Amino acid sequence: MNFKNYGDYTAQALASGFSIARVIETSHQQYMIMTEAGPYRAQVAGRMANLALDAEDFPTVGDWVQVRMPENQADMATIERLNARTSVFLRKAAGRRSEPQLVAANVDWLLLCMALDANFNLRRLERYLAVATASGAQAAIVLTKADRATDLAAQLASVAEISGAAQVLVCDATKPSGLSELQTFMQPQLTYAFLGSSGVGKSTLINHLMGTASLATQTVRASDSHGRHTTTARQLLVLPSGSIVIDTPGMRELGLLAADVDATFEDIQALAQHCRFSDCTHQHEPGCAVQAAVAQGALSADRLASYQRLKQERAQNVEMRGKARENAKIDRMFGSKKQMKAFRQSVKARRR
Repeated sequence: MNFKNYGDYTAQALASGFSIARVIETSHQQYMIMTEAGPYRAQVAGRMANLALDAEDFPTVGDWVQVRMPENQADMATIERLNARTSVFLRKAAGRRSEPQLVAANVDWLLLCMALDANFNLRRLERYLAVATASGAQAAIVLTKADRATDLAAQLASVAEISGAAQVLVCDATKPSGLSELQTFMQPQLTYAFLGSSGVGKSTLINHLMGTASLATQTVRASDSHGRHTTTARQLLVLPSGSIVIDTPGMRELGLLAADVDATFEDIQALAQHCRFSDCTHQHEPGCAVQAAVAQGALSADRLASYQRLKQERAQNVEMRGKARENAKIDRMFGSKKQMKAFRQSVKARRR
C-alpha cells in the first residue's frame, strides 16, 4: 500500500512521535495495521480506551490511525489517535444491546452483495441500502450467483424498482467472464467493502479478483441457500489491479442505527407530498396518497410495510443508543450508578 496515494488521509495533523497507519484487520479488539515500514500487530492505548463511550470511538478496518511504533517489529504498536473518517458503515450490535458495531471505515464504495438463488430478499436489500445511504460512501448492488437465478429478468426488474441511484452489477463466478462487469467497475486506489449476509459469495468474488484462493469459502445449505460464517474477521486486501477491498463476515442481523430510510424510499416520500395531512403516518388517515397508491397497485404493500418497519426500528434504536451514551458519560464523570447515588445523597445532605 503506497501511502503517498492517500494524501487526504495521511496529511491530517500528525502528533509528534507518532506514525500514520491503516487498520487492515480486526477481530475482538485485536488489530493488524499497515505502516510504511510494514505490518504490525497493534493495541489501543489505555487513554484512548478510557475516553471511549462506545464502539464508534474504537478503530475498525479501513481506519487511518496515529500510532506509537515499537522498537522491534515483533512487539505491538500502540494506537494513540483515530483520524477523522470520511465514511463509516455501522449497525446496531446483535440482540437487545443498543451500542453500535462498526463494520468498515473510509470506504469509497460499499458493494451490497445479494445472491440470486433462494437467498434473494428485496426487503433485506432495502435495509442495506438505508444503512449505506447514511454511511458517507457510495453504494452499488452486486447480484451474485446469476447461474442460480430463479427468474433473472424478473429479479433484475424488482431490484431496479428499489435500487434508486445505486448501480446494479451482475456476477457469475462460474464463468471466466462472469466478473468482467465488476472488474471494470472497480478502480485502482479506491476502497471497496463487500457487505452481505452469509453465503452470498463475497469471499468467492474476492478470491477471483485476487487470482488466488486466499480467503476460505464454504458451500451454502441446500435447503435454504443460507451460508455458514466462513469469514470471521474483517480484513483489508490489495488486489493486483490496485483496488483495495474489505472482506466482512456475513451478517445474520443488520440492526439500524445510522440509516437514511427516507432517502432509500424516495418513491414513498414523493407520494407523501400529496397526503392530506403533513404528519400522515400512511396507516389509517383519510386522504393518504401513499395508501391510495397501494390500493391502485402503484406501490407494493410489502414495500410500504418495510418502510414503516425500518422507520420505527431506527427511531427506537437511536433513542436507546442516546440513553446508553448519556449513561456512559455519567459513569465516566461519577463512576458507577451506586457511586452517583451516594454523591447525590451527599449533596442533598449538605443542602439541609
